[in-house]
Amino acid sequence: MLGCGYVGTAVGRLARERGLDVVATVRTAEHAATLANEGFTVLVAPELDAKVGAYADASTHVVVSFPPDGHTDVRLAPALAPAASIAYVSSTGVYGERRGAIDDATPVPMPPAERARRILDAEAAYRAVGGTVLRCPGIYGPERGLHVRVLSGEHRIPGDGSRTLSRIHVSDLAALLLAASRVGGETFVVGDLEPAPHIQVVRFICDTYGVPLPPSVPLGSVHDSLRADRRIDPSRALAHLGVQLRFPSYRAGMSRGATASVRQKAVPS
Repeated sequence: MLGCGYVGTAVGRLARERGLDVVATVRTAEHAATLANEGFTVLVAPELDAKVGAYADASTHVVVSFPPDGHTDVRLAPALAPAASIAYVSSTGVYGERRGAIDDATPVPMPPAERARRILDAEAAYRAVGGTVLRCPGIYGPERGLHVRVLSGEHRIPGDGSRTLSRIHVSDLAALLLAASRVGGETFVVGDLEPAPHIQVVRFICDTYGVPLPPSVPLGSVHDSLRADRRIDPSRALAHLGVQLRFPSYRAGMSRGATASVRQKAVPS
């Protein structure tokens, strides 16, 4: 695990549950201690370089989940070439202002914005050494996501809330990232099976937890990710990677039962 934050920790836990050894890189000693207590082998590395290639051999599946900075991925990818497989956590943000249905055949708008360009460059670096790219929408789980923001009172509805959002539960993403060891050089979009208008999801959360509907704010005042209007079709990824989503919709992933547990598993089909 290169970059063992929210997603990386979920991947590492699932890997250990499946009997695999996990080596994780983190930036701080404090975070390292937490993961070491769970049984991970942890390397503290404020900056990653080619030395991590020493851990990449024919028995290793590498998962890369740190955000691109424009230079680290290009420097790192060749050192990981000996690995059996590589999976890179990318973002559907590469589609920029494109609206509507998105699948694996949807072209990325050109020229890309600066942030999208960094992501695309990182994708290309890992594909060049056989890596598989998973482009993800908003990632959520018991401790993070729209439901957490609504329950905390911090959330504001962007505009009239009519724009459609896709999302993916962190445990389902972890299962997909491990399953990516089965393929090489692919690029998939991933997400759940029920993209829905923002306001629909917020109302479900409010009804489920008995909290008031948040106020609305002008669309231009919210983060770019909340202005998106995309419906992700993950069917090709699910078929190729052989993963059945445990949380196929926000209704499953944001229910009281799902959010009460910190550890949830996705189920290989």
